[in-house]
Amino acid sequence: MKYYVYFDAYGHARQAISATELAETYQNNPNSFLDAMCHRKSGEDAKPISGHVGTLSFNSQKELQDYLESLGDELNGFYEAEADNRPYNF
Repeated sequence: MKYYVYFDAYGHARQAISATELAETYQNNPNSFLDAMCHRKSGEDAKPISGHVGTLSFNSQKELQDYLESLGDELNGFYEAEADNRPYNF
């Protein structure tokens, strides 16, 4: 099944929808989904937020959820020194 995932400017997955939801809510247009995610709700700062929409394919909703939960592991491993890494001075 195909999913559309909105990633913010820092690469964090913020929202995921299925191809069916995209067709029903955004007339099957990923750019409309991106526009909806990049504009803050009323009452907040009117400045748009940047980001991008990625298209991912998984066999089930659970596989998608597992993928989304694993996205932060690389950064956490590096910054929290869980991985074998050495600091570099430039």
